[in-house]
Amino acid sequence: MKIGIVGGGQLARMLALAGYPLGFEFRILDPAADACAGQVATLVRGEYDDETQLDALADWADVVTFDFENVPASAARALKKTVEVFPPPGALALAQDRLCEKGLFWESDIPVPAFATVDSLEELRDAADKVSLPAVLKTRRLGYDGKGQRVLRAPEDIEPAWRELGGAPLILEGFVPFEREVSALAARGRDGEIAFYPLVENYHREGILRLSRASCPLPELEREGWDYARRLLERLHYVGLLAIEFFVHRGRLIANEMAPRVHNSGHWTIEGAETSQFENHLRAIAGLPLGSAAALGPCAMLNCVGSMPERAAVLAVPGAHYHAYGKASRPGRKVGHITLRAADDGALQTGIERLLPLVGYAPDEFGPIA
Repeated sequence: MKIGIVGGGQLARMLALAGYPLGFEFRILDPAADACAGQVATLVRGEYDDETQLDALADWADVVTFDFENVPASAARALKKTVEVFPPPGALALAQDRLCEKGLFWESDIPVPAFATVDSLEELRDAADKVSLPAVLKTRRLGYDGKGQRVLRAPEDIEPAWRELGGAPLILEGFVPFEREVSALAARGRDGEIAFYPLVENYHREGILRLSRASCPLPELEREGWDYARRLLERLHYVGLLAIEFFVHRGRLIANEMAPRVHNSGHWTIEGAETSQFENHLRAIAGLPLGSAAALGPCAMLNCVGSMPERAAVLAVPGAHYHAYGKASRPGRKVGHITLRAADDGALQTGIERLLPLVGYAPDEFGPIA
């Protein structure tokens, strides 16, 4: 089977690496000559909305997917006219607009923070009264890893935030004083079969995911997260891997955002689950039976941001696996990750404490990992 991927970052790279044992072929469309997926698959250079290249990809592929949610939904819809595209372009379009996304959650009876649309300074003032401060002002489109967001804690924050972000459509969301951040990942096949991964607890710094741990020791919340994921998967007639990020507040999940693709918080599945998120995404879009999403034991993932740690030091930690993306070092850039699998929670904690300094954090950077 020939699989086209729009977007050539590390997610496309890991999709290709997971797909070769299944006998798949890959072709990647990306505007960057140094797109890291091009090191492991055929890279075709072109903008994501380049009609000529999209037509060529559609002619070659049996199915097309994408590796990040800012691929223009119009490109996915254009591809859909001549080739199967999964996840569906409609899901991609919803995830690209935070207002539409929040509306989808609301209509699906999934708890969300209070929110209001903002298109002027006057509307922002009104929204601040409606939502109440503190609140988070966000661009409706193109924000990720904390970009395009400003926290409003007092009325005097309103005008500076508007000056900084007011050139784009905005949404104001109530600030959630969360106790934890978690994500639910699930894959849905063409036949409606669903595989749920363990709920993952996430730790961020400066808006970037730094550490994920599976499974989160909250079984009642795991069932709740799976229920919400099922609602979205079925409502959207979804095919592929879907990730939903939640805040945990007073023992309940509050939806933050969804990602219609394989997800950073699921990288632990490469060594830590019976079937990785990448393989299950490919199985789903190819119409193959899904694999078990069960964890093989306590697992964690640490992002390498800016530069890669010393390889031998990482591999000296029992259960650790080193994943470099073939990217040049740059501050704030995700250049790789480490997965860690252990026999028990105690061994996992010990391994995390050994690995954290290698990727630039103190052993207690994120407090007790429990």
